[in-house]
This record gives sequence, structure tokens and C-alpha cells, in this order.
Amino acid sequence: MNRYYFILVIFCSLLFSGCTKRPTAKIYQPTENAIAAKYLHRQGQHKKAAALYQTIAKNTPSQQNQYNLLAAESLIQSGDSHAALIQIALIDSNTLTLEQRNRLYVLYAQIHLSNGEAELALSQLNQAKTYNLALAQQVTFYQSLAFAHSLTDNPLKSAKARIALSPLLSDTQQQYKNNRAILASLNTLPSEFFTEHVETTDTLAGWLALSQALKTNNNSEEGLLKWQRTYPQHPANFGFLQDYFGKPSINLTANININQPNSVAILLPESGRFASAARVIKKGFLAAYQQVDGRLQPSIRFYDTAASDSISVYQQAISEGAELVIGPLSKENIQTLASGPELSIPVLALNHIPSLSKNNLLQFGLSPLDDTQQITEKASRDGHHKAVFLAPKTRQGRRIATFLTKSWQAMGNTVLETQYYNARSNNFSRPIRNLLNLNESNRRYKRIKRFLNKNIQFTEKKRQDTEAIFLVASPSTGRSVYPQLRFHRSGNIPVYSTAKIYTGHTNSSRDIDLNTIIFCDIPWIFSQSYSGALSKSALRDLWKSTPNKYLRLVALGIDSFNIINHIGSLAASPYVGATGVLSINNENRITRQLTCAKFVNGRAALFNPPKIIKPIDENSLLSDEAI
Repeated sequence: MNRYYFILVIFCSLLFSGCTKRPTAKIYQPTENAIAAKYLHRQGQHKKAAALYQTIAKNTPSQQNQYNLLAAESLIQSGDSHAALIQIALIDSNTLTLEQRNRLYVLYAQIHLSNGEAELALSQLNQAKTYNLALAQQVTFYQSLAFAHSLTDNPLKSAKARIALSPLLSDTQQQYKNNRAILASLNTLPSEFFTEHVETTDTLAGWLALSQALKTNNNSEEGLLKWQRTYPQHPANFGFLQDYFGKPSINLTANININQPNSVAILLPESGRFASAARVIKKGFLAAYQQVDGRLQPSIRFYDTAASDSISVYQQAISEGAELVIGPLSKENIQTLASGPELSIPVLALNHIPSLSKNNLLQFGLSPLDDTQQITEKASRDGHHKAVFLAPKTRQGRRIATFLTKSWQAMGNTVLETQYYNARSNNFSRPIRNLLNLNESNRRYKRIKRFLNKNIQFTEKKRQDTEAIFLVASPSTGRSVYPQLRFHRSGNIPVYSTAKIYTGHTNSSRDIDLNTIIFCDIPWIFSQSYSGALSKSALRDLWKSTPNKYLRLVALGIDSFNIINHIGSLAASPYVGATGVLSINNENRITRQLTCAKFVNGRAALFNPPKIIKPIDENSLLSDEAI
């Protein structure tokens, strides 16, 4: 009997945590050591990280390959390629996953490069498939490939590898450094080579043309502007050339010069899909316009973009004396305008198209990129680095989940799990249980029950590695999803959401079900954050009949007027607006820093206003956005 009881206790402790009896001996837990090793690696203490990974590998046979690879990577970072080779020898290559096998190829290549064996490194890299590698390993792959081609005196292939590397780099200065290396490689090519490869308009051709332009035009601004017009969406346009010449005051990307305009044209649709949104923006614009002293007001005129194409409307506005255009609103109209002739007067478009660049074009809208960046930054500042994501199974839900994921990972954080739910359902149990690993807990119980052939006491146990939950939901859906999330033992794990979780109106009796959720929103939506004649409370009569989904567009209209006199100085001096603290990034998109709050007793309670921060590069976060 005692022997049987001992076996029962051992199985309970190893397979699930719901048994009433537990052994007194401490069970080895690799998770804490793995976190410590990762921290040491980030701090540059690669030898210590490798030693810790080696210990974990010895104690967790089921994950030996993973931790041996991590140990080898840390040893290579420490400069000890010999020790890394010994570590790799411990790996059974027959049991590797596709991702691990490709990481092994890259590790071998790095070791060969450290020994000056570029040809052997290339033979390993040629076997690797980048689509089977995580982002960090893809970066290492292309860095190694560029170095190997450089050592074998093939500057063109080295430049190609760095061109592929560039969009994988999240840090702007790293991108600039990589871009300099591209130019340095291409500058070693003979002059006759360039005439054979500048007929296309792809990224490589743009770099070749830029290298040639820098040589033949003696870095003249006229020559560079001519190049920029030929390659308007080339990555070198987005801030790199200013950094390259050390002249931040020169804006070759957009060449925008906005002075106080005497006449402003507003391009908005009066009918069609975006007409309702346009009417709300117009109300906000006029409210801000009317607050200005009449002697300082520019003349304004509204143009209907639904009546004609945006190029024709733009040209009509110019012919009637406009010195600045605000709008269009739809992406289609913005794209049409950008594809047309050069813009002779500045345009402040009220939406955002990723990677779109044109002289005299700025983009300003309620971009989801700002919403997702702000809430992930908030969670990371709160000390969380491993999260799970729960979003609706819709096109928009998946898009927002993708933005959140990329922003979270760009900060070096980990996504543990992503689940999607049916927003039309009232029961969200299945995705929540999958998210928290409760189904796995239940499966472990059933396995031990079958093994012992006896009923035993069982309590479900959620996953222990989650530090934060990101919930994408509307207010009505959130009031149903969140209570079920807590019912399934999400416990004290903090929950973060985007502005979509809040209607914008205080309703404590209904929002009590959202208590403790943290979110970030535009300042205008909070009376404590944006006051005065243009505050939400002061403009109640203006928006009281506006549907909640359009409410924040009032603030967009307010800022689209108030920002006119601040556009030229946004790079150096952010403007505190209704939609956020406004800055401008390297793509000439006006970015918004939001205000964060937490539901307390059904009301949105503000955190301390965040410090003004420099906008991050968005190359890795681009995708479709609303309106």
C-alpha cells in the first residue's frame, strides 16, 4: 500500500498540480533559470548565460536541443567559437526540428567565419532556409552572409545580403549603419558595372543609382533630389540621407516647407462610404477654427472628393488660391494623389498608407500602429516580457493582433500563445482554456486517471509562465469575454487592451465588468487630460448624436486645424494635441503618444502622463489600417 501511495504522489507531482499530496523535495524548474540566462545574454554576459543554458540542458532532457543551441549561440557571442563547437557536438542532429536544424547551419557558419573560412561558411548558409528561422536568427543569417561574401571579394552579393537584412532591423541606427555598409560595398564596384544595372526601379537598382549619384554629383543636393524623385519609396529616403550627411535640417524625403497659410482647402467626401466619418472630422475642424481670432483665421474652403478624383480636386484647390490642403481621407484617394504629378503645395492627408513617400505629403490619422505601440510599451514598462494574446476571429481582430505581436517582439519580448474567439458567441471558454493551457491540465489529469484506474482529486492549473494578457475586444464583447477570462483563473495576471475597449463615455454600471483592464487612448477622450473650450465636455452638443465608433474623429478634426502652425517644428518640438502628443517620424507620418488609464470601479482612472518619447521606426509594423 505504501509503495502504491508513493507512486501516486510522484505521478501527481510530475504530471499535474491538482493532487492534494506533494513531495517535500524541490522539483527542478528550468523556467526561472531560462529567464536569468536570457537576461544575462541581453546584458552582454554571454559566458555566464552559456553556463546557465548548459545547466538547463542537462536537467531537461526533453528540451536539450533547444538549450544546447542557446548555449552555443551565447558562446559564439562571447568569442569562444571552440567551446561553441564542443557544445554543438552534444546535439543529436537527427532529433532537431526544422527551425533548430536551420539554426545549426547558421551556428556552423559563424564558427567558420570566426576562423576565416568564408567558403565553408557559405556552404552552411546555402543550406539554411530563412523562412524556418525566427527573426533574431534571420538577422544573424544575413549578417553572416554579408560578411562571408565580403571575405570572398563579392561586394555585390554582400550588398544584396545587407539589403535583405535592413527591414529585419528594428533599431533605426542599426539600419543606418547597415545602409552605410551597403554603400561601402557598392562603392568598390567598377564604374562600368553601374550602367548595366540602373534600368529597373527595384531596391538594389536604387542603391546602385545612389552610389553612382554620390560619386558623379559630388554629393550635390540637386543630384540627390533627382535620385529621390526616381526612387521615392527607397529605404534610403526615410531619414538615412540626413544622417549620412549629418544635416538633420535637410529633409530630402518630403521636402516640406509649411508657413502660415492664408488659404486652406479641406478635401473630404460628402457622400459614399466615408461621408459619415468626414462629417465628424469637419465638425471638429470647424470647432477649432472658430476658436481662433478672426484676424488670424486663414480662409477655408471644403471640396467634395466624392464628386471628382483627388488629383482634379487638388488642382482645383490650387487654382482657387489654396496654400495648404488637408485631406483626402480615404486611402484610395491618398494613393491616387501620391501617384499623380508633383505636389506644388503641402498636403496633410488624414489617413496612413505604409511606406508611401512623396514630396510635400504628410500623413495624419488615428493609426492602429500608435494604439498597439503605446499599450505594448506600457506593459513592457510595467516589467512584463512574456504575454498571451486573445483577439476576435475577424480580419480587423487578426490585424490588430499582428500589430501587437510585432510591436511586442520588437521590444525583445516573447509571445507565448495567441488565440482567436468568435465575437458573436456568448461562450468564450474554448479559446480562453487554450490560452491558459487549462485543456492541457485536464488532459494530464485524464492520463494519470487512466494509468491508475482510480478517481483522484483534481484542480485545474493554468500556465505559470504568463506575465501579461493582451485582449482585443469592443466594449460590449469585452464585458462578456473578460469575466469569463477571470472565471477561468487568469488570477492576478494584468490585462492590457487597445482604445477599442472603451466607449469614450463613463458608464460605471456597465464597465464594472472591465475592472483592472489597462488601455491607452487619445487625451481628448478624458476630461482630466484635455480641458478647455475644445474639450469633450465643452463640445458635448457637437458630438452627442455621434456614434461611438466616430467619436474620436472629433479630436482628429480639432488637431488637423490646430497643428497647421506646428508642422514645421514637430521633429524638434512635439505638439500636445487632442489626439495625443504629436511628433513626426522618418516617413513623414505624424505619430501620437497616448494617455493610459485603468478601469477602477467601472471608471477610467488615468496613470501619470507619459514622458514624450521619440517615435520608433515602423518598417516592421506596416500593414493595412482603418478608416
